[in-house]
Amino acid sequence: MPNFAHRLLHFLRSFPLPVALPDKVQTLSPYQDPSVYPLLTQFAKQYYAGEQPRVAVLGINPGRLGNGRTGIAFTDPAALTLHCGIQHDLPLKQPELSSQFIYKMIAELGGPTEFYRHFYLGSIYPLVLLREGRNYNYYDSPAVTRALWDDMRQSLQRLVQEVGVRTDVVVCLGRRNATFLRKLNDELQLFDKILVLDHPRYLMQYRRRELAENVAHYAEVLGQTLN
Repeated sequence: MPNFAHRLLHFLRSFPLPVALPDKVQTLSPYQDPSVYPLLTQFAKQYYAGEQPRVAVLGINPGRLGNGRTGIAFTDPAALTLHCGIQHDLPLKQPELSSQFIYKMIAELGGPTEFYRHFYLGSIYPLVLLREGRNYNYYDSPAVTRALWDDMRQSLQRLVQEVGVRTDVVVCLGRRNATFLRKLNDELQLFDKILVLDHPRYLMQYRRRELAENVAHYAEVLGQTLN
């Protein structure tokens, strides 16, 4: 039977692009990029080996500077080398705010090997959304949300049924994101409990002075899921 890493790779690699989206929104799958997929494969085999189910920690949809360039959620090129030990030829460019926060939190929980043994970092909608070359959230337009609803349903169902994340609890990053995850879960009845945390980018932009406290709060909430 394929382990967690192989099941995750198949899920991401095979997730379909939508035919078209309203409001001039474009979709990008980093997992089908031949320069990115090998990095994701190396990461998955290194950190997602084994059969144990992980707690899903779900953001909105990937951004172009982190997951969009590495294939790994909340992980920009600098973090991929510095924290995960994976060498690459990607340009480092500007560090991604959410990635900086997440890896401070991961360090608080014992580092990447320990963290990824228990948690799967991903997104409700697993593909990058762009409008005029800039990051776009699936909920920024009601029309886009409606157009992607079935795909988001499919994403959550496959995470549970195919990849094998835990169903007793799921962690949602972002208050507005949680509104839609609750609606999806009401329809699908996949998760028993939804825990909600402020999105890392929000915390880095608007509450950076409280960085240590916010990292500690994240670590406390995620740590409670392991009891």
